[in-house]
Amino acid sequence: MPDSKPEIFINTDRLNQILDENRLDAVVARSGRNFTYLSGLAYPGTLARLLDLPDSDRGVMVLWPRNGEPVVIVNGTAAGLAARDSWIERQVIYEGYVESPYSRLAAVLKTEGLAEARVGFEQDYVSARDWALVQDVLPKLDMVDCTAIMDRVRWIKTPEEVARIKRAADLLDDVFLEVFPGLRPGDTERLAHSRIIAGCLERGFNWAHGILNSSTNTIPYAGESDVVFNAGDVMRTDYVAYLDGYPGHQSRNLIFGEPTQQQRDEYRSIRDIYRATIDKCRPGARVGDIYDFAVEAFTSEGWKFESLLVGHGVGSWWHQQEPILRRGSDIVLEEGMVLALEPHIGHWHIQDMVVLRADGPELLSDKMSTDEPFVTG
Repeated sequence: MPDSKPEIFINTDRLNQILDENRLDAVVARSGRNFTYLSGLAYPGTLARLLDLPDSDRGVMVLWPRNGEPVVIVNGTAAGLAARDSWIERQVIYEGYVESPYSRLAAVLKTEGLAEARVGFEQDYVSARDWALVQDVLPKLDMVDCTAIMDRVRWIKTPEEVARIKRAADLLDDVFLEVFPGLRPGDTERLAHSRIIAGCLERGFNWAHGILNSSTNTIPYAGESDVVFNAGDVMRTDYVAYLDGYPGHQSRNLIFGEPTQQQRDEYRSIRDIYRATIDKCRPGARVGDIYDFAVEAFTSEGWKFESLLVGHGVGSWWHQQEPILRRGSDIVLEEGMVLALEPHIGHWHIQDMVVLRADGPELLSDKMSTDEPFVTG
């Protein structure tokens, strides 16, 4: 057992500022991204599913008041790890499967003097059943949606968050650099995927997920299959590996055998557009304009861009967070955001994470060069 609780490294000043702007007396975090962010605790394995499933009878949550001490509301099974690893000292334990976690939440809100307060809930994550339960017990409680509010809190990272993301990025590139040289024509997608996942777990990641596929596989999100890599094939990767709740998230290409000139030219064309798009990611830039820039750049080079996004924010628990770099978005980029950029075409998929500094984007996932695709076999 540690001698003391970990130090809070989330952006509490920004949290307080945004709560005040929205006249919120407290927020309730039920989703994995907000629970992990506010508690400092990344539940592993089976307990992690309590955060993924909004209707779980053993759900966990954080009540974070604007004034006063936060509290973690947990069932008995989840309490031990929270007591050990969360920076939140206070716990309220309820009996899973017997008592609704939202019934206990309502009781805590009343005890904390918040029964008639203005409290933020994640409307995209709290079921209509549970929303109604709390409102019925506390009819004078002003329940408002805080989903977008908490997005704004999380998207500006503290130096400690950036350091954790950087460490995760380095470890994920270490996995690629270990696994790629050992792959050969005749290996399957399934074998390559299993080696990458195993490498992530061996290096200390809590969990990992993602995809890889051969350029001959036209349905890349169908799961890694027994498709065999042959000489001349390109392997696309898109992986996320979580270190204490924060992601390493990169995409790299591998070519089996000596690349053709066409392959080299295609990769370089997309690489240059990709890097130009990264350079557009500066404080003050409008997200929709960055998306439009990438589409126009691909079109001018003869490519047809069909992806829904060119990148996204990253943060605790789930890698893909606001700002989503998509068509028409009016979100304006701010200093301190961490973004994963991935404007790609088909199997040519490069992705890196950057932190936005005052003078432009700083590459975090810099351990494995993307100047050229990796070559093996």
